[in-house]
Amino acid sequence: MRYDNIIRGIFLSRPNRFIANVMIDGEIQVAHVRNTGRCRELLVEGCTVYLEISKNPARKTKFDLVAVNKDGRLINMDSQAPNRAVEEFLLSDKARSIFPGLSVLKREKVFGTSRFDFYGVPEESGYEFFLEVKGVTLEENGVVKFPDAPTQRGIKHLQELEMAVKEGYGAYVFFLVQMENVKYFEPNRKTHPEFARALLSAENSGVNILCYDSVVTPDSMTVGKPVEVRI
Repeated sequence: MRYDNIIRGIFLSRPNRFIANVMIDGEIQVAHVRNTGRCRELLVEGCTVYLEISKNPARKTKFDLVAVNKDGRLINMDSQAPNRAVEEFLLSDKARSIFPGLSVLKREKVFGTSRFDFYGVPEESGYEFFLEVKGVTLEENGVVKFPDAPTQRGIKHLQELEMAVKEGYGAYVFFLVQMENVKYFEPNRKTHPEFARALLSAENSGVNILCYDSVVTPDSMTVGKPVEVRI
């Protein structure tokens, strides 16, 4: 997936989870932050950030903060980007080892009380599946973790994917790491041990756990290589 009209700025502060103060070409501007997570380890005063210029003249904020440079590593932190990148991946030849051609791929399909990101049907097997995407931006010494804050919604998704398996569907959680060159992925037990337990339960129940890194540039993000999962 690709952005239009990307510019560079310097992060100054984050008054609340929706906006950031950013220095752009010597002027302080207010930018919308496309990630409501804490992201404290990413948005550090003085770091370089990348912003997309909005095409909507009626918006209060002209810029969307979408990526950050953390210690030389470029990290996409746009919470909307993983679904776009994974959709491109699912429809590409790179995904054929997992999904050998899809006759159906739909966004936001309801099952139970959840609305999963994707519903698909492979051409050959006709084996219907649900797939939920989780973007991962938390990195510590090369180890990436999810979530960066407690997520009851994430637990609910895992539990209902388990229900889908019991009803004969395929089920997947796709953790997309929004950066390159990481060591491995693990659930963030310290921040949310309940999610870690739910993820283990889901895997034991037949939910497939996928994790890939991303190739990130200031104006793009695409699915990269598989990442080892340690649950």
